[in-house]
Amino acid sequence: MEKRARFSVLYRLTGDEATALNKAKDICLEQSVEFPGDLLPEGFIREHIVGRIESFGPATASHETAPAYHANISFDVETASGELTQLLNVIFGNISIKPGITVESIDLPDSLLRQFQGPRFGREGLREWLGVPQRPLLFTALKPMGLSSEELAKMAYQCALGGIDIIKDDHGLTNQVFAPFEERVSRCAEAVERANRETGQQCVYVANVTAPMDQLISRARYAKAAGAKGLMVAPALVGLDAMRLLAEDDEIALPIFSHPAFQGSYVTSPGNGIAHPALFGQITRLAGADAVIYPNFGGRFSFSRAECKAIARGTEMPMGAIKPIFPCPGGGMSLEAIPDMLDVYGRDVIFLIGGGLFRHGPDLTENCRYFRQLVESTLVSEIA
Repeated sequence: MEKRARFSVLYRLTGDEATALNKAKDICLEQSVEFPGDLLPEGFIREHIVGRIESFGPATASHETAPAYHANISFDVETASGELTQLLNVIFGNISIKPGITVESIDLPDSLLRQFQGPRFGREGLREWLGVPQRPLLFTALKPMGLSSEELAKMAYQCALGGIDIIKDDHGLTNQVFAPFEERVSRCAEAVERANRETGQQCVYVANVTAPMDQLISRARYAKAAGAKGLMVAPALVGLDAMRLLAEDDEIALPIFSHPAFQGSYVTSPGNGIAHPALFGQITRLAGADAVIYPNFGGRFSFSRAECKAIARGTEMPMGAIKPIFPCPGGGMSLEAIPDMLDVYGRDVIFLIGGGLFRHGPDLTENCRYFRQLVESTLVSEIA
């Protein structure tokens, strides 16, 4: 048989051994030829194009009672056609509609990875962009929805003055009448730059450009022209390949922050979907994000400590020349959680705290300074 490059996907399949094995065999056909196996002609299609079970064995964890199995299934590299959309289609297209199947991880050869640019900046590039070589980065969101552009800009100025590194639109801020996109972005970008002139820091404003497809690129370009130094997009709303398009646009050339809105159903079912590190780590990197926002353990969402650790691993696991990206845990986090989060994530993390900054006291700028001092002092005590 001719040796051809293949990529592989590790699937977790629920059911007894016979049931899980039948699911694996179904994946081989459904995710490649989508054609009855007994009707396939001998030769090239059967030998190369059809998915191939490379390994199969038990996957049930010790704390679980329901049986499950792991199947490592490989596909011919050419079936992905060098396109993110088709690669995702092969990985989890039709079978996403079938129960009891989870994508655990993907393993792509260099010949396929070289066809994707991935993050433009990645961890090291973002650190250089922000002038923060070592410590964790500090991140907050402008909220609540309903404030005017002027009020949001004032908030951005106060946060930048207090030493926050990255200030983003809340993901619900788009083009509402109370804070229209162009007005809000211009005011917030100017406010952050004004604070930078006073502090000498390199705080950046990140504009939410999640929008109807016919407006996505124009909003991104407007944001850059107005002074935004980063873009946020929800790839489950606009499409993962739309995020890739933003990341690879040389006229935009800004860091991309991925937001998890509408991605929850992929990861919240124990028996279906895409595992946390595969979605928020590997796939997000392929789609060009430089940092990925997700719910941290202990917040108002359901992600566990183990799942968050797995995401952090997914943001940095080897993927050829695809750069590691920053994990950005958030979602109802408090300042009191910082020491525990540092213990879990170490220094290569972006702490996203929104509403928690307001709970600390009435002075937002002082609250931001406390946030920064807390991170820096915790790091000093760890070194000591």
